[in-house]
Amino acid sequence: MVLRFLTLCFAVLVLALPQKAMAEQRVAVFAGGCFWSVEAHFDKMPGVIATVSGFSGGTVANPSYERVLAGDTGHLEAVEVTYDSAKVTYDQLLYAFWHFIDPTDGGGQFCDRGNQYETAIFYGNDAEKQAAETSKLGIVEELRKDIATKIIPALPFYAAEPYHQDFASKNPARYEAYRVGCGRDVAIRSVWGERAFAGLPPT
Repeated sequence: MVLRFLTLCFAVLVLALPQKAMAEQRVAVFAGGCFWSVEAHFDKMPGVIATVSGFSGGTVANPSYERVLAGDTGHLEAVEVTYDSAKVTYDQLLYAFWHFIDPTDGGGQFCDRGNQYETAIFYGNDAEKQAAETSKLGIVEELRKDIATKIIPALPFYAAEPYHQDFASKNPARYEAYRVGCGRDVAIRSVWGERAFAGLPPT
């Protein structure tokens, strides 16, 4: 009888452990221009478990990269971030996000122009909406400029083609050429000064 009870307790404990781990995993979606760069930045953050480059905010199901690039689907290039909320908070993700984009640019990001490269925060619930709006007010105070980044209810997210995933880590030379050629780092520093890339680990 005692052995049966102990076996049952052990089984319950084993089943409970993954559920606890799962409870700490959350998902957030951000659009910050080229998804290669957004993904690369979030991958650096401790507590981020996984990132997926893709598209959100549009009206066409399962859009291809070519269709989104053409600008007629309404989608933004976006990144889905899965994170461990016990190690990194949503507020910390927001803080890092603001400081690796140009939130004052309403026409795209850096050399990437068009509505598909606009910036946005896709909130999944009321708490995320409040956090995003509060952080945006803080950015207005910090920059003392109008902020173009939108705060939008979560919409379907579609993963981009496999060759876009982990592009920076799998194609470092090509990504570096793109990043430097696009002037991304220079532009971010021109907006933020010493606060550029705040919230990310030093490189």
